[in-house]
Amino acid sequence: MSDTNLLAPCPDAPHCVSSLATDEKHHVDPLAVSDNRADSMARIQAVLDTLPRVEYEVVGQSRIQARFKSLIFRFVDDVTFYVREDGTAEVRSASRIGYYDFGVNRRRVESLREQLAEPTSNDRTSQRDPQQNYTGQSHSMG
Repeated sequence: MSDTNLLAPCPDAPHCVSSLATDEKHHVDPLAVSDNRADSMARIQAVLDTLPRVEYEVVGQSRIQARFKSLIFRFVDDVTFYVREDGTAEVRSASRIGYYDFGVNRRRVESLREQLAEPTSNDRTSQRDPQQNYTGQSHSMG
């Protein structure tokens, strides 16, 4: 699979950012999470578990599909993480409806970048078995 097929491309509308986008208005840098896929997958899930109004599911051993819901209008934004073997996470965040997002998706990715960089002693990264199969797990914040 070529890199451009790891994440859906952003539409022309400005309500999407992606680490695989080649144009400046849609591009964000990939997320440096850990030095291997299993630890990065666990770390991303640990961060998502702390966030309000987020549901996600793990698809295979390298992909997380998340849905972020806004507080007031309950708009849904889709965030996809594709974690490479070296632990780097490609990311795409896009609004489902509307044309403009007023920078929400870019701010979300940068906030996730900061949270993933913060060391924590109680996340699941150090507790998860790296051989665990992630297929089919679904998580919801309640």
